[in-house]
Amino acid sequence: MNYAEIKNLDVADGLGIRVSLFVSGCRNHCKGCFNYMTWDFSYGQPFTAETEEKILSLLAPPHITGLSVLGGEPFEEENQQALAPFLEKAKQTFPRKDIWAWSGYLLDKDLQAADGKKRTEHTQRILDCLDYVVDGKFIEEKKNLALEFRGSENQRIWKKTAGIWHLASGPGKQFK
Repeated sequence: MNYAEIKNLDVADGLGIRVSLFVSGCRNHCKGCFNYMTWDFSYGQPFTAETEEKILSLLAPPHITGLSVLGGEPFEEENQQALAPFLEKAKQTFPRKDIWAWSGYLLDKDLQAADGKKRTEHTQRILDCLDYVVDGKFIEEKKNLALEFRGSENQRIWKKTAGIWHLASGPGKQFK
């Protein structure tokens, strides 16, 4: 897996002050994507053990709320293989820090369903580490700059509470 960027003080991609990892590779190719250069799986730098250690050290300060994983597309098969063990390590190291992920794929249909189109042997391991998922393709015609943590009105924010995913925001529902 390659990654495009690591932001060490991100306040736009999730609650609080975060470390954000932008992975490379995306097959969705949403019209109007703000990060289209990350569609290319070879864009950026290789995600190595040193990269993992760098991110874990950036997560250590108490003022950092958590980790955000964006792209590109974290749930492309190629990215899941590298992200699953890393997210498990991050969650084990910092169990009180939350982890957010953004995906153009739908949590309930493409990721959780047994026949989901992006379901792999790594998907559940990733979902077990996440506290929030923002799902749905970016649709330029539904772009709304007033939305928190999402770019278009069709996208949804899911929050996991006691191991169960609940819709926290989506079409017609504000984020709480």
